[in-house]
Amino acid sequence: MTSLPPTVGFDLDMTLIDSRPGIRACYRELSARTGTYIDADLVVTRLGPPLTEELANWFPAEEVEAVAAVYREMYPSHAIVPTPAMSGAREALAAVRAAGGRAIVVTAKYEPSARLHLDHLGIEADALVGDLWAEGKAEALRAHGADVYVGDHTGDVRGARTAGALSVAVATGPCDERELRAAGADVVLADLTEFPAWLAGHRERASGVGPGV
Repeated sequence: MTSLPPTVGFDLDMTLIDSRPGIRACYRELSARTGTYIDADLVVTRLGPPLTEELANWFPAEEVEAVAAVYREMYPSHAIVPTPAMSGAREALAAVRAAGGRAIVVTAKYEPSARLHLDHLGIEADALVGDLWAEGKAEALRAHGADVYVGDHTGDVRGARTAGALSVAVATGPCDERELRAAGADVVLADLTEFPAWLAGHRERASGVGPGV
């Protein structure tokens, strides 16, 4: 039995990038522009779902789409520079490529904003698909033939399972290990620094070289 080169999907916010500083800054500016109170510190504790879901906590339903447009317009000037890569992010993608595979990014974030983050941080993905959340991510994962999806949220676990991909979760976002396992994650890592060793072991087991699961 041989182990084919993997296609691995990665979430973006709190998986590949620590978007809290940039999103916090953006929400504070949005609050100032609109005159609407927004607890930006609370917002960044629950990152993952689409922007419009969060805005619905602070604005009337009929205003959400218009406010989302304002947020997206200001995002590049407030959120890109303050946002660092997560520990192990570049190394995780490099491990996929070293195995002859493809590393793709599938995120709920507005795709042009996601591209700005990747370009700013020098994180090179073989494909980027934005504006997909939870089970909706399965659309892109299936289209790209992803064997594994790595994310930090229970929504990412659901996306992986819907796509028939192995769910590898990292406990670096709003969901802890218990929540991720309860949602059905196949593997939970502390962070992406553990991913290269996990991938190597996973490929050995798949090829029948390493110890059985």
